[in-house]
Parts: sequence; C-alpha cells; structure tokens
Amino acid sequence: MSGKPYVVVIVDDHELFSQGLALLLNRQWGESFTVGGQTTYVEEAADLVARCAADVAIIDLSMPPLGGIAAIRHIKARHPKTRILALSGTDNLELAEEALRAGADGFLPKTARPEALAGPLWTVAEGLRVIDGALLDALLAKSHEPRPALLDNFSTQELQLWTLLARGVETSDIARRMVVSERTVKRMVAALLHKLGVTNRIAAAAMAGRLRLLDDLADADWSQ
Repeated sequence: MSGKPYVVVIVDDHELFSQGLALLLNRQWGESFTVGGQTTYVEEAADLVARCAADVAIIDLSMPPLGGIAAIRHIKARHPKTRILALSGTDNLELAEEALRAGADGFLPKTARPEALAGPLWTVAEGLRVIDGALLDALLAKSHEPRPALLDNFSTQELQLWTLLARGVETSDIARRMVVSERTVKRMVAALLHKLGVTNRIAAAAMAGRLRLLDDLADADWSQ
C-alpha cells in the first residue's frame, strides 16, 4: 500500500485480545496500519475515533452493558466516513444483521485467527465491504420480520424523536426539524427516555437498533 498507514482504533472489553491484535498490526503490518488507541467502553468509542482521527474502528459486538451496536451507531452518526469492522464471538445471526444495519462495513467471527484479520481490515479501509460467506447466505435466506408490537405504544411524534436520537442528531437540530424550542426538545427527550426505561441517549439508540426502528421509519422528511 502506498501513502500513510490507516489509523485503526479497537473497541473491545477483552483487553488481552485487543492488545494482542494491536501488537500484531503494529509489528507485522505497520506499513498498512497504525493502532491509534483502544478502549473497553462503548461510551468512549466515538470520542476515541475523533481523538485519533481514525480511518477504521474494530468493534466487538458483545461489549456490556450497551453492546457494540450502540458504539457503531454513535460512530457513524458523528464520523460517517470512519469505516467499521465488527467482530463477534457468537454465531448470533440477529446480532450480525443488526451490526450491518447500524452501519458496520464488515462483519467477521471473532474465532478467526488475529493474523487473518489484516486482509479484511485493509479491504474495509479501502472502502469495500467484507462479510463471512456463511453469514451472507443466512441473511439472504432470512425472511423479513414484522414490525415489533412495542412500537405501536408510541405516538408518531415520539417515534420521530426516538429516530432522531438514534441517528445521533443534536438537540438544536432536533428542535429545528420538529419545529419546537430546544427547551421543549429536552423535556420531550426526558419523557421519552422515561417511557423507554433507559437513562441516556446511547441506551435509547441501542434499543432502537434492536427493534429496527430506523428500518421501519426511514421517512426522508425526518432526516432533512
């Protein structure tokens, strides 16, 4: 590869794995990659990407308590050009599908040998997508599931607000799009979080991903 190495960040709560992967990338593929930083916390992922000006983020999907899906959504909302390679230690089809819908550019099982990740990582960094063949077959065969009944308990305005929160839209922009004041938005957000039974926007975004809210309510007017 010509030019500067791609800057990679690793978001994984298994420190031994992330440290080993970072060492491997720096030592054996230093001409292609440089590891800018690591974190074991979902909440720090987007800030880490910003601090390191990361080209690619490697994210473990099974991170407690919010999970890697929340990290993917927040990174893509704040840094849409950053590429994401999602890893999972399970064969959970729904988790893999949710990661791709959230914006992951690649998905691989964590059972893959660390040294086998360099090729897919470079492919993702170059702007292409990578997905395990068996997983792709399973996703193509999977029928579309009906809209979760839980969403019927929310008004159109609440669903609109929830969708904007899940996309990482800031309070001022939400106020503009919903034609209300920022004070009203803050009050509405507090009420929505209470109704969802969560304490912050990241948790609300994670719940939206699990319920496929962004897929079912892809109204263009809400994102203008």
